[in-house]
Amino acid sequence: MFDFQKLEVYQKAKEFNRNITKLLGSGNFDRTSNDQLRRAAFSIMLNIAESSSRFSNKDRRHFLVVSRGSAFECAAILEYLCEVGEINESYYKEKYNNLEEISKMLFSLIKKLGN
Repeated sequence: MFDFQKLEVYQKAKEFNRNITKLLGSGNFDRTSNDQLRRAAFSIMLNIAESSSRFSNKDRRHFLVVSRGSAFECAAILEYLCEVGEINESYYKEKYNNLEEISKMLFSLIKKLGN
């Protein structure tokens, strides 16, 4: 087992990505929203994984910051999809809460790694 697989934040990011993959497979979203959301959701978990392969705290921190940015990107896309009626409010709130939790966990890891 790789170190990143032991991280709770990685497991939560993977679950979020699975949920987004199911959402996109079941809907008829525009190409841009579909592509951006799929990439951003995948980026959260992949950058957590990549951070664990780095030797310096600075490099680890960089990938966690990118991962957190991808979580913010997902939140913005989901907010847009909710506002235009592509997803319902309850789904949006659930996924928003998932992202908020992931973001807080990433922030905590980033802080521990310092500057």
